[in-house]
Amino acid sequence: MDGSDRETEVLVVGFGPVGGTIANLLGRYGVRTLAIDAATEIFPQPRAIALDNEALRILQAAGLPEGAFETIAIPEVRYLSPYVGQLARLETGGCLDGHPKLVTFYQPELESELRSRVREYPSVSVELGVELVDFVEETNGVRARLRHRDGAEQTVLAKYLVGADGAKSHVRKALGVGFDGRSYAEDWLIVDAKRDSSSLDHIEFLCDPSRPAPHMPAPGGRERWEFMLHPGESAEEMERPEKVRELLSPWGSPDDMDVERTAVYRFHARTVERFQKGRAFLAGDAAHITPPFAGQGLVAGLRDAMNLCWKLTWVLRGRAAPGILGSYDQERRPHAKAMIGLARLLGRIIMPTSRAQALATGVLMRSLRLIPPARSYLEELKIKPQNEFDRGLFVERRRRGLRRRPAQPRTQLTRGAMFPQAWIQRGSDGCWSDDALGHGLALVGFGIDPERHLGQSAAAFRAAGGTCILLCHRGQRIHRGEGEHVWEDISGAFIPGVAPVGWAAVVRPDRTILHDGPVTEAARLVGEALALLGAEDAQPGRSEEMGPVSYTHLRAHETVLVISYAVFCLK
Repeated sequence: MDGSDRETEVLVVGFGPVGGTIANLLGRYGVRTLAIDAATEIFPQPRAIALDNEALRILQAAGLPEGAFETIAIPEVRYLSPYVGQLARLETGGCLDGHPKLVTFYQPELESELRSRVREYPSVSVELGVELVDFVEETNGVRARLRHRDGAEQTVLAKYLVGADGAKSHVRKALGVGFDGRSYAEDWLIVDAKRDSSSLDHIEFLCDPSRPAPHMPAPGGRERWEFMLHPGESAEEMERPEKVRELLSPWGSPDDMDVERTAVYRFHARTVERFQKGRAFLAGDAAHITPPFAGQGLVAGLRDAMNLCWKLTWVLRGRAAPGILGSYDQERRPHAKAMIGLARLLGRIIMPTSRAQALATGVLMRSLRLIPPARSYLEELKIKPQNEFDRGLFVERRRRGLRRRPAQPRTQLTRGAMFPQAWIQRGSDGCWSDDALGHGLALVGFGIDPERHLGQSAAAFRAAGGTCILLCHRGQRIHRGEGEHVWEDISGAFIPGVAPVGWAAVVRPDRTILHDGPVTEAARLVGEALALLGAEDAQPGRSEEMGPVSYTHLRAHETVLVISYAVFCLK
């Protein structure tokens, strides 16, 4: 390298699965991106192992088609006690928004696919064996100093910098932001092994105080075990082959298992005090570390990528004001903390420290299963925090106590929540609705073409990266428009499942609902949405159309409080 300055729009530090997803998303938008990583090769052994439907939907948006990497759909998760039997069962079978609710995967294969896909984007450059030395923020960007493996240094001028460089993030340390939380006192031994004869099709958590142990299948005939270390047990002792064989023996002959990896980890539960500082952003483990008990560590990082990339693109292309970038922290940090809270709660159930505590937890959990709302809350995954924002980049909803507009129909749309995905059809062609919505803003009309009601706002909407989509109900003929933007909802998932005929929604590129209302007021909806994107210091607040909290929501909230408090007391 000759040390000369190089310019790019976004510098991504870290090229693991989160950094790779960020590079692919930015590449789809044509953003000039430089992604670097100190390592020259993909780490050859699995680390993350679980993804949910939201993660798979994000990878779909990043350009990975179904089947791009191998997965195993998990129909259920069982929590087992040696004293009372099954403590709880989570129903994870079936699909949500077009994807399985829970899968396991092989991380090196996913990373390889992300790296392969990113080569399709001429705007993205990847340089491996390159580390970030330091960086400073300037008026119009970030000046970063990079060092190559041969010792040569280079300066990169980027409009924005994204640190996706893991739990020991150099970017986070350089920004000087706090990393609040706690580390668990216990170490865990991770064992990944392959065998040909396994019939395990679910995830099981053995909540045994003598040795708590999660166990799960993975693609390629792989299985993973995690064993909690007792006080006084060392990593060196636990990783000895004879000890590993002893631990695996309850599940079959160790001679039939090919151990690929053993490693001792200490789990952490931490979140940075802010996801953004000036022109620098943190994503993935650089911003938050989630204990593995909920399988949400990598998923949270992928949510970061989806939330941030379109906002950077819209600002760089002049479609939105830089002020919208503040909504990244506003939206992502509370949800990441909520997921960490869920993981910590599940950890308390999984890790009883004594026989008495295990027995008491077992009695409590079995008793809660006798209460229908509590059982439904646990088994149907309602305990999982929804990716829905109280504050952020969406048009405010009506506050409680304010009069609703007359004849306002009820819908399943919530501003600040996710727009659903379903299979739609046009003639003999079918696709998932996200693919029809495209990569920009979308104005979705339910049963009536929203483009007919845009008027003079149509040009401004197109200039802001917007497109119109008409979703017709099955067999619709009246009010049905013509053109490539017209699709039929063949399953009824959208009409009447989400909204009635005559409604419309403005959907962000990350599939968050930005605004909604009558389709006849499409010009107003688009105008208010674009005004929000263009406001330098937009401070969209809490919902202004929240209405009364439902009984189901109250019961679920009370249930999780009871579970959390009771299990905490048992500690």
